[in-house]
Amino acid sequence: MKMEEGMQLIDGNGKFNMEGLQEFMTTTKFAQSHLSYAIVAIIGPQSSGKSTLMNQTFLTNFKEMDAYKGRGRQSNQVCFRGQTTKGIWIAKCSDIDPFTIAMDFEGTDSSQRGEEDTAFEKQSTLFALAVADIVLINMWYKDIGLEHAASRPLLRTVFQVMKRLFKPRKKTLFFVIRDHTKTPFEYLETTLLEDIEKIWDAVAEPETHGSAALSDFFNVEITALSSYEFEEEKFKQQVAQLRQRFVHSVYPGGLVGDRREVEPASVFSIRAETIWKTIKDNKDLDLPALKVMVAAVRCEEVAEEKLKRFTSDTDWLAMKEAVQAGPVSGFGGEVSSILERYISEYEMEVIYFDQEVRNAKRGQLLSKALLVVHETYVTMLVHLYSNTVESFKTRLEESLNEGQEYVASFRLWSQSCILSLIKDVKIEWNALKFREKLIFYMLSELMAKGEKDLTHELEKRVESLIEAGERDTWTSIRDLLECKTEATVSEFSDAVVSLELHSSAVNTKLQHLREFGRNIVEKKAREAADAERVLMHMKERFTEFFIQFENSVSWYDWTTEKGVDEIERNALSGSLKFLSIMAAMRLDDMPDQIENVLFSSLMDGTIAVPSSQDEGIGATMDPLASDTWEEIKYEQVSPKATTLLKPKDCKSLWMKFKKEIKPTVTGARSRQDARRRTRNEILTGLATGLGIAIAGPVAGIAFFARATRR
Repeated sequence: MKMEEGMQLIDGNGKFNMEGLQEFMTTTKFAQSHLSYAIVAIIGPQSSGKSTLMNQTFLTNFKEMDAYKGRGRQSNQVCFRGQTTKGIWIAKCSDIDPFTIAMDFEGTDSSQRGEEDTAFEKQSTLFALAVADIVLINMWYKDIGLEHAASRPLLRTVFQVMKRLFKPRKKTLFFVIRDHTKTPFEYLETTLLEDIEKIWDAVAEPETHGSAALSDFFNVEITALSSYEFEEEKFKQQVAQLRQRFVHSVYPGGLVGDRREVEPASVFSIRAETIWKTIKDNKDLDLPALKVMVAAVRCEEVAEEKLKRFTSDTDWLAMKEAVQAGPVSGFGGEVSSILERYISEYEMEVIYFDQEVRNAKRGQLLSKALLVVHETYVTMLVHLYSNTVESFKTRLEESLNEGQEYVASFRLWSQSCILSLIKDVKIEWNALKFREKLIFYMLSELMAKGEKDLTHELEKRVESLIEAGERDTWTSIRDLLECKTEATVSEFSDAVVSLELHSSAVNTKLQHLREFGRNIVEKKAREAADAERVLMHMKERFTEFFIQFENSVSWYDWTTEKGVDEIERNALSGSLKFLSIMAAMRLDDMPDQIENVLFSSLMDGTIAVPSSQDEGIGATMDPLASDTWEEIKYEQVSPKATTLLKPKDCKSLWMKFKKEIKPTVTGARSRQDARRRTRNEILTGLATGLGIAIAGPVAGIAFFARATRR
């Protein structure tokens, strides 16, 4: 089939020929006309010469009726058909600017379809009004002014459709009066316009439009042509003049120069099929909604075509392969350039569609394209991230090895590496995540250094302070914690400026460092507060104190009853003070009564052991029966959080301690008794020796020597 001869768009049974239409659009390059096109449809009674008029005016080659034989003819062929045009045919008009499509419609009032079968007539009329910019109404000269003329039902159908289904929007109704004779054209024009107005006014008004005027819906044009059969030359001259009316028809001043809401030629096939399906299904024709739907379909088609071309683009495929081996210089810029090329092509092809629809489909196209890029893009970012991290670590280490100050070095290289990553990655999509990941890494390194410094400065020294067990142990620990924490926090604050974090994020990290330092102290304190360790230190302290005190007391005082009791009490006091230090943490400078409670309860022996009958009452009266030290009254810190050894555990530990040091005390008392006996013997010997000395010097000296050797 040659396209210049036209193609059947809709057959006599109402079947839409989408495949043929798409081939027609490809062959004629209709889609490339964008908005510069016009569609001209002709409707009218059967056998009124519609096809002849279209062929003569637009140089098409629709089938025509052989007037002498009542047969359809095309070129030199004759086909015996009572009804020449069946369904709807289209053809490209030759040598007319803009691109113009001619549509030839099956005649109305067809005897072949029968009087009752008017459905196709109404459907095709509605289709012509929905699709065409200009509707030619072919009518006989003799029908003008007649009440029952064949054209009147057709006009009534046209007006009913326009009023019921369409918003006021300009269509051009071009009335062509055929077989005009001697009656003045002006008279015919006036009469026809009056008839048109009467028919328009007689059609019921829908509520949505009120009393809309004919001119709100139509530009009305009228022309008259002589008889083709009897005045062929004159007819052809008039048709040539008529043809000129369609040149530049869409430009200002043209037949449809004031048309609105034009849709691109590229969606004609989709739009025409959808309109016909809606009409055939006897549904209301909502053209605004249809316009959006058609725009969505076409924009989707264009977007998919651009996506397909992008995924097979040789530049992109080469870039994709190169990235697998390592970072590619200018990756972001190159990929962005390739993407922008296809996005720009998309935008150019859909520029005339509904803006909201085309923007939505553009977003979908970009999202799908980025999904195609995603894996390669992430691979590239991983390469860049890894290289940047290594560069940061290496340069920072080199600076520190050269003796440069940590904060200055950190700020210099963190800023440099972040800027380098941003420069290398020019696609905004997801790059921010890797920038944030790099900053997070640098922040983690900074935090790790702070934690390492705190651990180094606190662990051993806190452990030493606790083991020393001095009265001011917790004061010293507090001072140490505050000093080292603030030094670390200060260094962190100076260095983190280069990462440009929000103040709330920085404050969170500073708080973490403070809590980390405190946690180190708490951890070491709880380790030191292990019951067995505390007991060991108490025993060591007691033994050390006892032996030291024992050795420092004069030989004479040690032999008195008073010596051991005093040494024991002093040694017990030292061990109990250590127990009070280990009973609870004092990281906040607040007074407490733990030492007083322990001394009054354990040293002074004021605790009564309750009987089984009064066990509940006794537990209540015993200050060491609790699980926490209620004497600690810190704000926002519960006694449970500061307790290292529960009061009842301190009591049990003390009892165990007393039991285990008993041999030491017993041994001391034995040594005291032995020394006392020795002293007494010496004193006795001295007295005897003195008497002997008086009796004789030699005997006295010998006796004294024997006594001192015992």
